[in-house]
Amino acid sequence: MMGYLAKSGVTMVAVPDAISQYLQQQHVLTLCTQDQQGLWCASCFYVFDVDSMCCYLMTADNSRHTQAMMVDPIISGTIADQTQSVLHIQGIQYTAIASRVSESESAAIRQLYCQRFPVAKVKSAPLWRLALQTVKMVDNRLGFGKKHRWQRQPD
Repeated sequence: MMGYLAKSGVTMVAVPDAISQYLQQQHVLTLCTQDQQGLWCASCFYVFDVDSMCCYLMTADNSRHTQAMMVDPIISGTIADQTQSVLHIQGIQYTAIASRVSESESAAIRQLYCQRFPVAKVKSAPLWRLALQTVKMVDNRLGFGKKHRWQRQPD
């Protein structure tokens, strides 16, 4: 089943269940940024909100990827299982726009994040939103090269 969602300023198109379920099941993403030194990737714990199609993560201001997102918020990345069988490969490639979570939203998102990762209760790093823009999911369990796609649509 696919649902239609509406958020201010953006029309959310149908999100394939396979994509939303996979994003909810996983907890680590690879975040790819670029700065003056070149490309940089980081693995981050995340929590996913299906209603907004956003991933939320906690990261320190002085990390290289955070510094890069402050300058250029357009990022990309992957979320993937580790499997040795080509027939069981599942994974997501995505693009997103990164933004620091506002003070007014911080408490609710921190609570959601800490429910998923209790150790975060003792960490004071800022929260970041990755507003997914495009998602391509490969799911070889449904046939070699089977893909699901989603793209955020502007109003």
